[in-house]
Amino acid sequence: MLKVGIIGVGTVGASVANILKDNADIISARAGVEIVAKSGVVKTLGRDRGVDIALTDNPDDILNDPEIDIVVELMGGIEEPYEVVKKALKNGKAVVTANKALLAYHRYELQDLAKDKAFEYEAAVAGGIPIINALRDGLSANHIESIMGILNGTCNYMMTKMANEGVAYDAILKESQDLGYAEADPTFDVGGFDAAHKLLILASIAYGIDAKPEDILIEGIENVSSEDVAFAKEFGYAIKLLGIAKKDSNEVELRVHAAMISQDEMIAKIDGVMNGISVVGDKVGETLYYGPGAGGDATASAVIANIIDIARAGKSAPMLGFDKPIEGKFTLKPSGEIESKYYLRINVNDKTGVLAKITKIFENNNISVKTMLQKSTSETSANLLISTHVALESDIQKMIDELEDLEFVNTKPVMIRIV
Repeated sequence: MLKVGIIGVGTVGASVANILKDNADIISARAGVEIVAKSGVVKTLGRDRGVDIALTDNPDDILNDPEIDIVVELMGGIEEPYEVVKKALKNGKAVVTANKALLAYHRYELQDLAKDKAFEYEAAVAGGIPIINALRDGLSANHIESIMGILNGTCNYMMTKMANEGVAYDAILKESQDLGYAEADPTFDVGGFDAAHKLLILASIAYGIDAKPEDILIEGIENVSSEDVAFAKEFGYAIKLLGIAKKDSNEVELRVHAAMISQDEMIAKIDGVMNGISVVGDKVGETLYYGPGAGGDATASAVIANIIDIARAGKSAPMLGFDKPIEGKFTLKPSGEIESKYYLRINVNDKTGVLAKITKIFENNNISVKTMLQKSTSETSANLLISTHVALESDIQKMIDELEDLEFVNTKPVMIRIV
């Protein structure tokens, strides 16, 4: 019998305990051993958590319990769970975590500490989608050319509603909060940070690259308007918040941002709260993974799959997929050197000569215009909706700064990359 301690009995933790109990027959048949949840940790005692296990408010009651074989960390946060997980590993216990923020900042330190101890984290990326095992094990014979993913269900739900029903950003954000998809402070989701944490984990498995959130390009969907969505539809695009990792020689570009993507692409068809991830391997070609990215039972399913893996093998594969560093280790491409096509929305005074001056600034910054539309927003102002050919990120950013300083440009231009 293997005994599990759950540190953080919230929605996911309660689902883990209950699924281990409700599906004990099939789980033990697949694991080859009985697995039971022995105890759990909560911040405050006295509330009904809907579980039939002993509860404590002291993590040491689990970390120091010699009967606990596997510690499941579901606390959230970064530094406090880091200390908890370190102690669990030092005490010889296997660890399963769903904590993407922890891994975004401390995955390499934990890999060094875990060594041959089992450390699994399937639920940290895309909830119920088994992308970690697919990338680390199923595609292990491939050089990974690129990863492109819808990694945040809240943003995908919002962009879907804006595209399909014409709902304005502020209205759909409030609806998402009312439905429980977005937090009262939604910045972590809509600002792209949640997706960035997940992308960094995937990039470590694919490329062995150690980067922190502060090192990469992260933008959210806060500036996307109904007008941008309409432009995208008119020209055959969908707008999605994407996490992108792409190999270019010995450099890897990592970025999270709203993107226009052709409606013909499979990933553009993933709507609602669902997640989807495209992985291109040099031998297998493109593979696509689709499913629920959050939710108690979906995330708990991934946690328990890791527990079963540990029960079967006794140890995990190398935590980040490599027994030794990759030869000619990849480096992170500077954000300014990324190349893309771009869409810009520029609100200007609607008067003679403005368009010519805007066009000249594009030319001076080595940026070639592909399409341009002008739409009045009032009697005295208009939006210029412009798409470009491939340009350098640093050139686009320099041009946006120049445009913002012009007296006839009313607000900072909005930019969305075209993938």
